[in-house]
Amino acid sequence: MAIEDRVDKARILIESLPYMRQFEGKTFVIKYGGHAMVEESLKVSFVKDVILMRQVGIKPVVVHGGGPQIGQTMSRMGLKPHFVDGLRVTDQDTVNVVEMVLAGKVNKDIVSLINLNGGRAVGLSGKDGHTIQARKRQHVRQGPDVQTPEIIDLGWVGDVEKIDTTLLDLLCQSTLIPVVAPVGVGDGGETYNINADTVAGALAVALKAEKLILLTDVIGVKDRNGELISELDKNAIQMLIQQQVVKGGMIPKVQTCVHARDGGVESTHIIDGRIEHALLLEVFTDKGVGTCVR
Repeated sequence: MAIEDRVDKARILIESLPYMRQFEGKTFVIKYGGHAMVEESLKVSFVKDVILMRQVGIKPVVVHGGGPQIGQTMSRMGLKPHFVDGLRVTDQDTVNVVEMVLAGKVNKDIVSLINLNGGRAVGLSGKDGHTIQARKRQHVRQGPDVQTPEIIDLGWVGDVEKIDTTLLDLLCQSTLIPVVAPVGVGDGGETYNINADTVAGALAVALKAEKLILLTDVIGVKDRNGELISELDKNAIQMLIQQQVVKGGMIPKVQTCVHARDGGVESTHIIDGRIEHALLLEVFTDKGVGTCVR
């Protein structure tokens, strides 16, 4: 390796040092999804970032999605997925698949990859320790193509009712990395499928996290010219939504960030998970790689 390359690496380490000091002992909640969960190089990049965070004293809590994996399993089982306003209608057969795929296959694959690369991870779902207490979601369908708003029964789709942090607190006090499947439990022990972004935001508030980081398949929040917006506040987000600059699937993500920020999370980030080591670049460099909501 040329001396110039080694000097560049040293500069990166020096740039990272103040952030390592600043965030030591802090909790970061990271929503893991999109291409970062599919492409092998990005999967390894992600887990190494998380392991390094834990090594320097940060307490990462990973919340993962798994929509494509659920769809693939349903297809193999002859079950046809049905969506309303982008939400998966979850009947009893579907919720069984959701729990099996998220809390089983996907969760344990992530845990195994972290452990294989030198970390120590533990997988759990929201049902473990009654961590994510859920209620049935009441979805009201609205929009320009709907003349009269109507309540749609989405089946076993839930919203977060309450978070019990007892189990996560114990794990975070150790050197273990919790990996959480976004499956909640109702009052009667029933299983609810919950949006992973929503779960991550609720956990960040309950854990009094320093940061909430959402990995996506876009560069972050963009302005009307398609350029990345590095920093936003609540008022700017509301304006961008009203102007339909922020729309579609980005709306619930920015709303999750605002909710977490209002709940006491110091900063929230929407970053491009297609970039190798996106987590480290966002957290440990001066410029970052995504959008920060302060």
